[in-house]
Amino acid sequence: MSRSARRQVATPDGLVVALRPLAADAPWIAAWHDLSRRPLVDNLFYDPDYALPAADAFGRGVQVALVGDRAPEEPGLRLVAAWPLRVKRWRWGLPLLLAMGWMHDFGIFGAPLLDSAEPGRALDALVFGLRRLIGPRLMLTHVPTSGPFADLLSDWLSRNRLRHARFWAHERAFLDLTGQDAATRAAYLGHLSSRKQRKLRQAWDRLSADGPVTFETIREPAALSAAIDDYIALEGAGWKGTRGTAIAGDAVQTRMMRAFVARLGARGSVRIDRLRRDGRTLAAVVSFTTRGQLWSLKISYDSAVARHSPGALAFHRLTQAILTEPALITADSCAPPDYPLPETFWTERRALAHILVEAQGGDRLFPLAVRLEDWRAGANLRLKAWRDRLRARLSGAVAARAPDPEA
Repeated sequence: MSRSARRQVATPDGLVVALRPLAADAPWIAAWHDLSRRPLVDNLFYDPDYALPAADAFGRGVQVALVGDRAPEEPGLRLVAAWPLRVKRWRWGLPLLLAMGWMHDFGIFGAPLLDSAEPGRALDALVFGLRRLIGPRLMLTHVPTSGPFADLLSDWLSRNRLRHARFWAHERAFLDLTGQDAATRAAYLGHLSSRKQRKLRQAWDRLSADGPVTFETIREPAALSAAIDDYIALEGAGWKGTRGTAIAGDAVQTRMMRAFVARLGARGSVRIDRLRRDGRTLAAVVSFTTRGQLWSLKISYDSAVARHSPGALAFHRLTQAILTEPALITADSCAPPDYPLPETFWTERRALAHILVEAQGGDRLFPLAVRLEDWRAGANLRLKAWRDRLRARLSGAVAARAPDPEA
């Protein structure tokens, strides 16, 4: 029996579930592309044009769980599910196997790609196969706790009488224009207070004092290469460069961002919105689109004009632009919880959590896994609180260099 054959299993209704390394030259990449155009829930980060470039920086040990009508290497493959994951053997200090959705610093949404025509069958086969290939438990990371995927998962768990537990439940800024007509969209930003609107006008006037400021959107593939290099340089010259967290300081991440933009830009799925003055970029937002959704991935600004809130002005203009484009229905800020910039402009929230799931057939150690994960999550929160207190103390010494809180 070949190594590939040992890493796959057939389901009772004739699907094949397989685990394969994340590799750009794999014969099933075309089928993955096809699935990414028809999922129940869009996921930019599990689109192959995003996931494959991210593999160099963050993909060590990542495999892709594939569910299709035949083995992945066979011609004519049609996939109904794809889920990049890592196999965790010692997550809790004990040899308890766990299939855990792939997440990284540039990938913070983890809903598996499930065929929208038969998502229930796809989910059932995915978990069935992973139980046999890995073990009786899996962790879905950064998945929505409301909406189509959440409803599907809830129904599936109830129908199979299986247990689950949520960890790190949180929300981030989200824009939802579902069902809104042109007039309602145009009035969306009416929630901004008169004081906030006045501050935005004053900031724009101050920013324009040294010359006219323009807002532009770069979409053309031929122009995107220079625009992403301009963004990387802008970020590297600011506070992220000072802290050592800028993309420019990491050659692998720089190649990754360029590849994201090149591959997705060729599909018309990238936009870089920026404020410019006299040929100089004052702020820029890098976003990607999948069908009707925008993903606002990166934002940066020129620290020399930070006092004029260029980041907030750029995000405000981006929001206004989204509202005029009927093809865009939702937008994910991809921001940390309680991040003030997108929450100022977008009133909706995307609720997310990590969800530990028991596979079919049960897991006698599931209660232990829940207790261990709960302890681990609590320890991480305590560590984060300690770090935040330390940063708060240190920030007093560098207040003059602190970044624009609205950028």
